[in-house]
Order: sequence, then structure tokens, then C-alpha cells
Amino acid sequence: MRVPGASLVLSVLLIAAAPTPEARAQAALPRSAGTPYAARSLPDRIVLTPGADPTREMAVAFRTDLAQRTSEAEIAVSVDGPTLPERAVKVIGAAAPREKASANGPALYHQVRFAGLRPDTVYAYRLKGSAGWSEWLQFRTAAAEAKPFRFLYLGDVQNGILTYASRVIRQAFHANGGIELVLHAGDLAAQRDDLDHDDEWGEWNQAAGYNYAIVPQVPATGNHEYVDIRLPDGTESRTLGPYWPLQFALPANGAEAAKATTYHVDYQGVRFIVLDGTSAMDLGTMEAQTRWLDATLAASKAKWNVVLFHQPVFTCARPNDIAEIKAAWKPVFDRRKVDLVLQGHDHCYSRLTAEAGREASAAARGKGAIQGPVYLVSVTGSKMYALNDRAGIQPDKVAEATELYQVVDVAGDRLQFRTYTASGKLYDGFVLARGADGRNRLIELQEPMIAVRTCTGATGPDGGPCVARGK
Repeated sequence: MRVPGASLVLSVLLIAAAPTPEARAQAALPRSAGTPYAARSLPDRIVLTPGADPTREMAVAFRTDLAQRTSEAEIAVSVDGPTLPERAVKVIGAAAPREKASANGPALYHQVRFAGLRPDTVYAYRLKGSAGWSEWLQFRTAAAEAKPFRFLYLGDVQNGILTYASRVIRQAFHANGGIELVLHAGDLAAQRDDLDHDDEWGEWNQAAGYNYAIVPQVPATGNHEYVDIRLPDGTESRTLGPYWPLQFALPANGAEAAKATTYHVDYQGVRFIVLDGTSAMDLGTMEAQTRWLDATLAASKAKWNVVLFHQPVFTCARPNDIAEIKAAWKPVFDRRKVDLVLQGHDHCYSRLTAEAGREASAAARGKGAIQGPVYLVSVTGSKMYALNDRAGIQPDKVAEATELYQVVDVAGDRLQFRTYTASGKLYDGFVLARGADGRNRLIELQEPMIAVRTCTGATGPDGGPCVARGK
């Protein structure tokens, strides 16, 4: 029997249910094999971040299913027996959780900020899901004074996140105890290329597991943290991707024009300053970020100043340096005596101590010359770019088709930088020694290191095909 109007109703329902072009494009992306990243009844994607004053503030972002409508945590000064709940204080997130639909289904994203903490103190916290509490997770607040510590620096994780990059990150934590901060130089996920976006962020969290929940993360945005959009006038632009503000509860002390992606953190004698090159170049915030950078460095009382961002001042893969970044920020780094500039984007390794080149730099060091900012570029994930023509003469050390991580030890007047390969082999290293004149001298590490890793024609450094492609 035909029901009058039934075909019209069915048509309306089909039109209403039709996916948007963006949803169709997202669904067409490949998925992570065998890893359904649906939100569950216990918290996951737990990421700890430092407050602007990490002696007294920390924050945590996490995800749950839709049944957990409040953002709840419990926190206590850690004790050595199973009695943490007795002294735990409940903390409720200031804002309501944000719902995010994805190819893996809907989820609620929560953020909780812990304030009024004691310096140099171990705390334990747990998070509420609809089925109960997470495990207790521990972190230590920063000391109020300069104190030796170790941090990890990772280049682009971005591609082959779980397949390849995870082993590098896990090797870093396994072989180097005492890591107190993790710095990410942008492009944490591809978010436009490899996998469904939600799968990418699921893999990113799985790659380091609980380490991201107990060690504060200091991330910078890369170009792949942004998504392409078309403005009403038909021109193309970019906007910050949806996962960044959900995954990270960052300090709100950055440049006003790029408040969501720039910030600084003072940690035990080091000021870490995070910039956003994509916003600077593509969204018109270069001048505002440069003014903020200069003022933030001028106000720094830290012994060491480290700047973190994505697009490098000196490129190891591209034919030309990135002119806008170089012209705006390098003069500030020089004038304000920045110590380390940590970058990604090029999917190769470069340690550069003088624009004039490695021979000039070595000769100057031999005469006791003062060392200016040291520029680093590194990569952790599987996408690799070939070295450019300058790589043979300008940087002190380079690598090609090699996954890497960097461990930095800060202790008084010495900052020691070590670069390791995925399997834990020492590849590069140096010490910045602060003299009585307040200036740095660079000392090369005199320890056994493996040979320089570059491709020879079509052959890669491991003997197979070279996986580094020209940029």
C-alpha cells in the first residue's frame, strides 16, 4: 500500500542526512588499522601541560564519552601508601566540556587547571569518567629556583605516528630517565594528509601513552595544525584545526594576536618561548609576535632562553631560507642573546652555529669566540626530505632519512645537548658553557658517535632505498 507523501518524506530525510563535503572528504581518508579510537567510559588522551608558573600551576586535558558531562579531577600531594583518596581535593573544570564529533563517534573534551600548588612537590591526580576514575597519575611541580633538569625535544612526529614515531618517543623515555618537560616543534599530526584526523590524534596520544599524562608537554603549532579554508570572497586562508585547543590547556600569556598558540613558560632557570610561524606568515600576526617575542626576552630573568617554533630560520631541505621568519626573528634572537632555537618542518637534521658555515664556526671556536644562538632542526616521524645544497657546508652536523630525538640537560652554567637516533645511538652533541662574562662558548662533545647519516645517490644510510625526497 502506498502512503501519500511517503516518497517526499523519504527524500527530505535523505537530504537532511547527506554528509557535508568536509565529512565526505574526511571519511575518504584512510583509517588506523585495527585501532578504533572511539571515546570510552574512562578518560583517555590525557595530556599534562605546565601553567605559566609551573611551580604552582599545571593543567590537564582529557577525553571521555558523552555520559561524563562534568570535568572532574582529584589531586593530592603524593604519599607512599595506597591512601591518596583520603587527602585528595576535587577540582572542577572552569568551562563545560566541548563536544567533538569525528569518524570515531562523538566525544567530550575536558580541561582542568590545578592552581595553588607547592613548588618542587610531587602530586598525584586522577580524572573522572562515566564508569569511574582513571588511575592515579603523578607529576612534580617546578622548583622555585634554578635547579638542574632534563627536557626532551622532538621534531615533526606527523607521519607514521604509531607505526614509526612511537618507537622513537618510547626509546627516549626508556633510555633517559628524569625527563621533566617535552618540547614539540610543531606538526604533531598531519591533519590534512595521511589519516582521518581523529585517528591521527589517537595515534599521537597512544605513541607516548602515560608519559604525556605525567610529564608536562610544551607544544608549538606547525602548518599541519592548521586546516585550509575558503573565505567568503573566494580567497584561501587557514584556521587553527579543531584538535589543538581540545588537546592542550596552554598558558594564556602569549602574543595577543595569536593567544591560542603562543606562550612562555619559566622552568627552573630556563625561559621557554613558543612562537607560531604559520600564524605569523599566513594570518598577519608576524609584527605582533615579534614585538611580544622581544618584550618577553627583554623581561626574562632566566639564565637560559630557549625559543621553540616550527618553520626554521635556516633550512636544511628547502632551496631557500624562509625569508619572513629570518628577517623578523633572527635579529631579535641575536640582540637578546637567545641560547637555543628549536625547530622542525624540514624533516631532516641540522645543527647550525654560524650562518657563515661550519668551517668559519669551527675556526672561531678555536679562538675562543662567543657563541650566539644555536639553531636546531630535527624530525621524529617517518616523512623525510633530502638535504639541500647548503647542507654540506653551512650546518655543523646534518642527517638525512633518520628519525631522531634530543635530550637537553640544564645545570647551572652548562647546557648539554645530545641528539640520538631511533635506536638510541648518540649522533651529535655539544655543551654551551656560560663564562664569567655571561656569554656562551660552545664545546663539542668528545664522545664516540656514529657516522654521518646521509643518502648516497638512491641508497639510504641504512643500506636500503633512500626515503628522503627532494623538497
